[in-house]
Amino acid sequence: MIASGKTPIPKFSLPKFSPPSPDTLRRDVLASLVVFLVAVPLCVGVAVASGVPAELGLITGIVGGLVVGALPGSSFQVSGPAAGLTVLVHEAVQQYGLASLGAIVLAAGVLQIALGALRFGRWFRAISVAVVQGMLAGIGLILVFGQVYAMADVAQPGSGPAKIAGLPGLAAELVSSPQAATAFAVGAGTLGLLLLWKWMPEKVRKVPGPLAAIAVATAVTAVFGLPIAKVEVHGLLESIQPPGLGELGGLAGLSILGTVLAFTLIASAESLFSAAAVDRMTDGARTDYDKELMAQGAGNALCGVLGALPMTAVIVRSATNVQAGARTKLSRILHGVWLLLFAALLPAALGVVPLAALAAVLVHAGVKLVPGRQLVSMWREHRGEAVILVITTGAIVVANMFEGVLLGLLLAVVKTAWETSHVQVDVRELTGGRIIVALTGNATFLRLPKILDALEELPRDKPVELDLTELRHLDHACRTALDGWAAQHNGAEPVPAAPVATAGAGRAAG
Repeated sequence: MIASGKTPIPKFSLPKFSPPSPDTLRRDVLASLVVFLVAVPLCVGVAVASGVPAELGLITGIVGGLVVGALPGSSFQVSGPAAGLTVLVHEAVQQYGLASLGAIVLAAGVLQIALGALRFGRWFRAISVAVVQGMLAGIGLILVFGQVYAMADVAQPGSGPAKIAGLPGLAAELVSSPQAATAFAVGAGTLGLLLLWKWMPEKVRKVPGPLAAIAVATAVTAVFGLPIAKVEVHGLLESIQPPGLGELGGLAGLSILGTVLAFTLIASAESLFSAAAVDRMTDGARTDYDKELMAQGAGNALCGVLGALPMTAVIVRSATNVQAGARTKLSRILHGVWLLLFAALLPAALGVVPLAALAAVLVHAGVKLVPGRQLVSMWREHRGEAVILVITTGAIVVANMFEGVLLGLLLAVVKTAWETSHVQVDVRELTGGRIIVALTGNATFLRLPKILDALEELPRDKPVELDLTELRHLDHACRTALDGWAAQHNGAEPVPAAPVATAGAGRAAG
């Protein structure tokens, strides 16, 4: 019996598990197979483009299915290695070494878990869409410029500007080297098939485009015995490289900490924007953004422990999951099961895949990251957002991912501050010669030149009253400037902290 006035302690009970119906089970199994077929070439291609063993991409895909797929958050989006992080991973591996990648991914995952626990998940939706699209466009362009070299089996330059500047040299290599020309022809054919796939008959399009293109390129390479580079295959367990104490201790460095923050920001933003897109595609349960952020963090933490690639929710696989008829989380969990079985039982199947074909798949993915049509409509309707998108993209290509995103966020904040700091200056002269200047809106330092220009044009031999009663906000810079102007106008005293200030008469009307 519970004493009066005391709140009963709620009983904790595990949710009841109800087995799916045969129809739901059938749909989820079929959807998982389709997602698996899409995931295989993307997992391998992202790993190769990132400069790490192909198996590490499969490990991340397996963790995304078996671990993140079973956690609460979103019900339909599928996680794994993403093209959006390829450039950043490649830079991190080049700068800090493959052994440090696990430590960076682990730290990013722990930070994601902390942000989700502190309920920051929903705030990632407040990131400017222009910045996110600019980020993805910058990633896409670097991916395209870099993987064009991989299509020709040629080493790609390190930086974005160097990739662009090296394109004439690449063209000369294609003319002078038969092996480079052969590899590029295979890659170009793969890319052409991907571009034409949406016009294929519906029955043919039931096979995922990337899988079909990779299969055709592999078959052509094998039948004609083409001398081009192929994926190097090692054992799944041998590829696991947990970070050591030295790599974990290196996280204290300022530069590597910036890389961790970039991983966290980009992976979280891409995952949660993907969740919003998937929610619009289905009538099922909505995503809990905080729980989804924690689920992504748990997956990245485990990937870091295994020394694998970072993960995000991937819109390509997620959309495929929904379109294939998935009904529950079982589809994405099973896709992880199929990846595990494939990596364990058929690893040699990867050794016959030409690198040029995988590079073409990533070129195709990079092109789709560039929002061409959205940029045109954005320029017509929200020109400032379009400018932010272009500047963010350019900064990422010219500098690096972290600096480009920070510049985009800064520009978005400045643009918002400028647009919300509208102030109207209304000058009225009364019959007795007295002038009233009414300020309405938000008086911030961004609009201070406009306010002072209007005040300085007033005649100096007439008393002026400043009416501040309609201001919604008056920041310190404007307050100080108005004090100074009132003190100078006809030798008046500084404006006191009152809603209406009078210059010239040296008093304030309350």
